[in-house]
Amino acid sequence: MGVFGQISDSYNSVARYNQILKVLIKYGFDDLVFYMKREKRFQFFQKFIPKSSKKRALKHTKWVKMRLVCEELGPTFVKFGQIMSNRPDLIPFDLVFELEKLQNNVPPIPEEQAKDIVELELKDKVENLFAWFDPKPFASASMAQVHKVTLHSGERIVLKIQRPNIREIIFEDIKVMYSIAAILEKRIPSLKSFDPIGLVKNFEESILKELDFINESINVQRFYNNINNDTSKDQFASSPKVYQDFTTDKILALEFMSGIKINNIEELEKAGFDVKEVGKRLATTYFKQIFDYGFFHADPHPGNLLVMPNGSICYLDFGMMGSILPRDIEIFGQLFISIIKKDVHKIIKVLQKLSSNSAIPNMRDLEFDINEFVEKNYLRTIHKNEMSTILLELKDIIVAHGLKVPTYFYLFARSLVTIEGVIGKLNPDLQQFEMVRPYLFKSVSRNYNPLKMGEKVLNSVYELSNYMEDFPGDLKNAIRKINSGQVKVDLTHKGIDPMVHTLQRITKQLVSAFIAVALVIGSSLFIINDVKPVWGNTSVFGIIGLILASILIFGLLANIKKGDYDN
Repeated sequence: MGVFGQISDSYNSVARYNQILKVLIKYGFDDLVFYMKREKRFQFFQKFIPKSSKKRALKHTKWVKMRLVCEELGPTFVKFGQIMSNRPDLIPFDLVFELEKLQNNVPPIPEEQAKDIVELELKDKVENLFAWFDPKPFASASMAQVHKVTLHSGERIVLKIQRPNIREIIFEDIKVMYSIAAILEKRIPSLKSFDPIGLVKNFEESILKELDFINESINVQRFYNNINNDTSKDQFASSPKVYQDFTTDKILALEFMSGIKINNIEELEKAGFDVKEVGKRLATTYFKQIFDYGFFHADPHPGNLLVMPNGSICYLDFGMMGSILPRDIEIFGQLFISIIKKDVHKIIKVLQKLSSNSAIPNMRDLEFDINEFVEKNYLRTIHKNEMSTILLELKDIIVAHGLKVPTYFYLFARSLVTIEGVIGKLNPDLQQFEMVRPYLFKSVSRNYNPLKMGEKVLNSVYELSNYMEDFPGDLKNAIRKINSGQVKVDLTHKGIDPMVHTLQRITKQLVSAFIAVALVIGSSLFIINDVKPVWGNTSVFGIIGLILASILIFGLLANIKKGDYDN
């Protein structure tokens, strides 16, 4: 990249910083006005605030303002907010609720530009590629829009077309996010435990995957294969198939699925569907994804769910998916069965397994909290059938006791909240725990299959025999290294670094203080004894010494005031 390219990049970054700063100041000022009105403070200054500003400030809560900030800053921050809404362990529930409302309201790409993108990606004219191409999108979002298309074979498909320059915009915003995260981590020590830079890194990985339509096409194909390979009677899901010949990293071609939106109850009843049965089928399709396939749709809101003419539930939009390891599927099964049985000790063991056997700082307190949770759940009348409520309450206990769980745990909990909301409107009386019970027992019993247990024993014996074969050689090498002094022991004392840092800071301050005192005394002697050269009647060396001493003293005072916030 040349000099002009670097200048252009720097200019773009500065322009984006300015835009972000303006938006933050705008909503920050609203918060200040809200505070003054609520607390009835600074009445004199309130007279100078325009009525429109007062009205806007009082209209929204601080959580709503945070959502509006994301929406105003564009697609990257909207996506970041949507992903953060999956982390109730990091942000307040009220903010999670607001971030889930984030909208991608943007005007569509001009018709000719959409055609140009298709032709550039598929390397042919639209007229040659398709029998019919609808230039007007029937769905539009911040990162892509969707067009209806008919192939020359007569098949109806949809093309998801990525917006032009969206990658460049997102890359620029991610650079800004890294800078903001670094500043927050350095200046606000309490935020270090949340790892702001790590959060931005996770977001970067997530959004780059979503920008790659090849990755999404793989998700669709995997979901499609799971459904088609399931020949059981309770398989009620459907999915579009991928048209690989018309798919690139910026265009995704899928089968056109025609159905009724699952939240359009009036339309479903007109079409002759039993709405309660639709809710039951939706629950079945979702539990199968979790406990049978280990690969689930992580954003099952009503806009992504259709009821097909044959009564199956069609899932759409596969940008956000969750995967669970077979081992963890079994652990989830054990967890819910232990809750049903009110087995406190088993719940604790399962949570430890889920968190990779993390050490529990205070076992007695954890036992007490789990026991309270179990008793409350047993007597619950409101939200009794909601598995998501159980997971979110467990999440609070997990976080409070410093246990760590896989990131998909929160994705799973959030998706359950979403789908239970849809099921609740279709079939509010559905006993979800009764429905999920067979899947739970099946997931746990898989490991107790005699054939699998025998396979495990054989594998263990085989691994042990290999290990015993290598053991004498490994032992000989270890003894040889000990005898030759090659073995090094690295002792790390946890918590000693802050103490060393403090001692270093105090030492520097003491040295600076001694030097300053020495300069003051020496300079005073120069001045008293009229040591030449002189400026007026005062020794020049004395003046220079006092200036240097003043600089040191001011620096020392600033350092003392700063305290331990430096690195």
